[in-house]
This record gives sequence, structure tokens and C-alpha cells, in this order.
Amino acid sequence: MRPLLFLDVDGPLIPFGAADYPTYPPTDPNPLLSRINPDIGARLAALPCDLVWATTWMADANECVAPRLGLPGLPVVAWPEPSAIDDQDERHGLHWKTRALVSWAAGRSFAWVDDEITDIDRAWVSTRHPSRALLHRVNPRQGLKPADFVALREWMEALPEHC
Repeated sequence: MRPLLFLDVDGPLIPFGAADYPTYPPTDPNPLLSRINPDIGARLAALPCDLVWATTWMADANECVAPRLGLPGLPVVAWPEPSAIDDQDERHGLHWKTRALVSWAAGRSFAWVDDEITDIDRAWVSTRHPSRALLHRVNPRQGLKPADFVALREWMEALPEHC
């Protein structure tokens, strides 16, 4: 079974770099969308995985981001209500998405691309997820770069279930 790739939007796909960050022709009134490099869509689609939105954009990612990347509609992780998020996790530094992603993966290998991942998330996942997981932090000022795709592809191709 192919691994999952959980994708955040803000930071990895919409970089928050310097004002001179390259922009692409806008196709939407949201000015942040002009920061999305449409070429990234083909690179994501070429990875040996199943793509899943893991973003606060929720279903809007399929309406606003996916078309700009040339991607079809993707599954979307439904986040728990804020009242259901364990405050103790956040006090100990665990990202509020971490538990939900491990639950959504349901034992399946996954990579998670986000700009807020920490070593606390990595340690938590390594002790609570039965399959392999790559928590790949992206620099939010730069977004996804070619080196990120190399790291993702190498990790995916090294998975036992890929062979």
C-alpha cells in the first residue's frame, strides 16, 4: 500500500518569505495564492504516495489550491473541534495536528509536510504509530524546494511496502 502524504498549505505551498518572493499569475482574488508555484503540483503528483490535505484550509484547499497546482480534489483531514484538543499536548509542545494525523493514517505509513513540526511531534509519533512516518519540516519563508522533494521521494522509495 502506498504511503500517505499529509500536506499543509500555509508555509509549504504558500511561502511567507521576503516581499520579493516570486509570484505567479493570479487566478483568484486571494493575493496569497499568487505565491503558489504551479509547477509543484506535478512534482507532488509524481511522488509514490496518496496525497491528503492536512491544513486549516480544509475543503477550501480543493477549491482554491488544488486547481492552481493542477491536482484533482484530495481527501481532507477533518480536525477535531478546539474543545477536543488536549491542552496538555500543547503545553508539552505537541502540535495540535499530530494526534489527528496519526489517527487518520490508521497504521499506514505516512509523510507529513508542515512548517510547524518539531522534535516533540517526531518523538510522539515514533512511539505511537506502528508504521514508518516522516515528519518533514519545511522552511515557511521558502516553501517546498527541490531538496524537499528529493527527501520525500527517497524516504517513500525506501519503504518496505514500496518494494
